[in-house]
Amino acid sequence: MREYPRTLRINTQLQGELSTLIRGELSDPRVLGVTITKVDVSPDLRNARISVSLLGSDEQLKDALKGLNHAAGKLRYELGERLRLRHVPQLHFAADTALREGDRISALIRAAVRSDDNGEGDSPGHRDESSET
Repeated sequence: MREYPRTLRINTQLQGELSTLIRGELSDPRVLGVTITKVDVSPDLRNARISVSLLGSDEQLKDALKGLNHAAGKLRYELGERLRLRHVPQLHFAADTALREGDRISALIRAAVRSDDNGEGDSPGHRDESSET
C-alpha cells in the first residue's frame, strides 16, 4: 500500500499527541510506562492502528492494551480538541512484540555462542560423515 505525505504527517502527529495524552490525561495505572512505537492511519483516515510496547511481562502488556482500548473514546475526543482534522480516526491499540522477539532471539544467540565457547557444540575438525558424497 502506498504511503501519502499527508498520511505520514498525520501518523507522526497522532503518535506525538497520543504519547502526551496517555502520559498526562490518563490516570489508569495499567497504562503507565507504555511507549507508542508506530501509528498507521488508513488511507481514508477513519481508522488508526497504534502499536504499543511496554517494559514488563506479557500480562502487563495485555492489561495495558485493555486500559488503552477502554480509554480510546476519551483519547479520540481529546485528539479532536487538539488536532484540526475533519474526521478523527477510530483508535485501535495493538501490542508491538518486535522488541520482545528481538530480545528473545538475542538471548538464544548468546546462549548458542556460550555453549560453543564451552565446547558443547561440534568441534571445528569434526565432520559429519553422512553429508559426504
